[in-house]
Amino acid sequence: MEPIKNQIKKDAGFEQRLNALQQTVLSDTEIQQFIKDEKVTQSMVDRGIGKLFEYTTQQHDCSKCESVATCKNPIHGLVPQLIVERDNIDIQYVPCETKRVEEARRKTASMIASMFIPKDVLKADMSTLKTNNRERMEIMVQATNFIEQVRQNPTDLPTKGFYLHGSFGVGKTFLLAAIANELAKMEVRSILVYVPEFLRELKSAIGDQTLEEKLDFVKRAPVLMLDDLGAETLTIWTRDEILGTIFHYRMAEGLPTFISSNMNYKELAHHFSKTKDDRELDIIKSERIMQRIRTLTIPIDMTGTNFRDFQED
Repeated sequence: MEPIKNQIKKDAGFEQRLNALQQTVLSDTEIQQFIKDEKVTQSMVDRGIGKLFEYTTQQHDCSKCESVATCKNPIHGLVPQLIVERDNIDIQYVPCETKRVEEARRKTASMIASMFIPKDVLKADMSTLKTNNRERMEIMVQATNFIEQVRQNPTDLPTKGFYLHGSFGVGKTFLLAAIANELAKMEVRSILVYVPEFLRELKSAIGDQTLEEKLDFVKRAPVLMLDDLGAETLTIWTRDEILGTIFHYRMAEGLPTFISSNMNYKELAHHFSKTKDDRELDIIKSERIMQRIRTLTIPIDMTGTNFRDFQED
């Protein structure tokens, strides 16, 4: 076989094309800046011309990419960076801005567990909330104060959450999800639970022996958000063994709990006193569970506010 050097010599245009390629690569402004910043010598350029060429063939600005999946680079979501290592030019690949944003979103989503909450609600964001009247401003101030307390000391969470009560459709669930998303950005895990479906789920869990596991998952949550409390069909078992257990544990451990309901404290107390399998009102057990809820939450009246208008158009 003929040596490759001899083949190159026969190709009169090879050296010319190589020189043209080198000039094109070295005319790149980013490469010129790299050579200047890293004090790259001519011998380093000669040895590393392949790496420099590789760098120029790839995208460095991912701002035009819709997602990592549409990335044009060989390794999706990674962009090349020129480095000097042991007097040789090399390339290292780092996550692009699009990939970093997507990973941040996935990480945020992983900090929020939901049970029977619509996915569109989970996208709620505090930054989209309007504060164009006094009532909305007061609600925002309280929510912001809670978030700021967590931001200052994320390892020692406030012991009290909110009890949001108001009529159907005022956006109580949206506000809970928005707070959960802010906490997720600080890597504080929340669990959002739609209470009526959760209680139905626990009934079926008795048969497959997963009741304790599911109950523990909820009651031990760093931040628990119970949505639509009071809308469930109440039994003695769900009141005393499930809800009572959850509230007692969280009160004893000082874990922040958020609740939304169409009922105020007084109305919820009546709801807890009357179960479908109890012919008489049980005021004592109702008051016991209400005392725990009062200890865990700060009541916020959202009655009369169209809280869905709380979002930016």
